[in-house]
Amino acid sequence: MKYLIKFYSLLIFLIIFSFNSLASEKIKIGLVIPLSGENKELGESILKSVRLAVNDINDEKILIIPKDNKNNVDQTLEVSKELYNEGVKIIIGPIFKKNTEKLNQLNNDLIFLSFTNKIGESNKKIISAGVNSVSQFNAIKKFQKLNELERSFLFAPNNEILNEIKTGIKKSKIKLKDKFFYDPDPTLITKQIEDVTRYRIRKQNLLDEIKRVEASDENNKEKKIATLEKLDTIGGINFDSAIIADFEETLKSVATSLIYTDIPPSRITYITLNQWFDKSLLNENMIQPIYFPSVNYENYIKYLNKYNENYQTDSNQIAFLSYDLTGLVYYLLFRNNFIVDSEIFYKKNSFKGKIGIFEIDKNIITHQLNFYVIENKQIRKIF
Repeated sequence: MKYLIKFYSLLIFLIIFSFNSLASEKIKIGLVIPLSGENKELGESILKSVRLAVNDINDEKILIIPKDNKNNVDQTLEVSKELYNEGVKIIIGPIFKKNTEKLNQLNNDLIFLSFTNKIGESNKKIISAGVNSVSQFNAIKKFQKLNELERSFLFAPNNEILNEIKTGIKKSKIKLKDKFFYDPDPTLITKQIEDVTRYRIRKQNLLDEIKRVEASDENNKEKKIATLEKLDTIGGINFDSAIIADFEETLKSVATSLIYTDIPPSRITYITLNQWFDKSLLNENMIQPIYFPSVNYENYIKYLNKYNENYQTDSNQIAFLSYDLTGLVYYLLFRNNFIVDSEIFYKKNSFKGKIGIFEIDKNIITHQLNFYVIENKQIRKIF
């Protein structure tokens, strides 16, 4: 009996010890970012944002281990090996796609949540966590349906983002009336838009109609001519909306070229991709209203304010994403009883972050985005 009591006492001690060991075991999350060189400020903003997320999660088990990859592909490989040797199995980063190129050399079970929005990584270790084109076109599809837009014309630049746009079109299965890939050279844009929208033909139709009325014996022909002279073109267009898959000044150039060719936003619906609430668009009255998918604006502003309060400096979109990725990793580990393995990103799951809803399935992340309009110099939520 005496030995039995000792045995059970020892067993209880071992159970309590094991429980305490598990409870105190750190959840190690690697962070591969540039902390030196020209992208140092971006890396530091991500580190601050991740620490802000950890503070909000408020679990002492979380241990963030940052490593400087110097925005270099070889350094990214080396620091990833270091992190694995330190017991890390999940890494947030790297930022840029080019720095993922040698990670397929790693013969281990590391998983990377990269900030890139490029879809279709051949390396199963890398999960593209950025706001990708599939997520954006899915939101545009929803907007099309709500507004009965059935003849959307896609305008996209023939440059480095074209493949990503084509992938988004294919995977989202968005319906398009037509598409045109233009040379983004600003000196060529207007001429290209004129050609694809048959502007000169529609312009000539107007001139021909004015001549016809002038030569006719129609009643009130002076009034008809006066009405025609107020027009810029005659002739219908075969699309009800323009999806301009571009950004910043090129977006504005394409939109103003459409206006020049007599296809203003009062005639069709202007849609674009995620502009991250580019404030310069507020002053572009001519191209308003313009609609776009994006992250949750209210949460984004709250995050920016909180970041500024804590660090007395401004944040950015990538740092905002890092805040949510930290929460996403913690959530998935929590659902998996804090067992760290790569399978947590393979199972179908969803997570509501500040950006919106993350959908995870078979190592692919998509986002359920909101939809907004810029009109009368204001940003307004559609859904």
